[in-house]
Amino acid sequence: MNNHCALTACIAEAQPLRYTPAGLPALDLRLEHESLQHEAGAERQVKASVKAVAFGSLAERLARQALGSLWTFRGFLATGRGGKGLVFHIQDIQQD
Repeated sequence: MNNHCALTACIAEAQPLRYTPAGLPALDLRLEHESLQHEAGAERQVKASVKAVAFGSLAERLARQALGSLWTFRGFLATGRGGKGLVFHIQDIQQD
């Protein structure tokens, strides 16, 4: 089974860098996406706010980026802590 996601979005919020019990850097973010998409033969304005998390050196790198900066994020989706909602786990970024 595949679970791959790519999303172009801006960093809307970033919590302070934290560390897991194993000492791994972790960063919780909220990403915002806006685009025009084609659906059922018509254009549709799409907006989405996505909870995301990054670990390790990627978390440290993202913690230094400006709010509002635009990136293409790649990773996978998983259920959040306590089984609430989905969280986008970021594995790679490229600046747009």
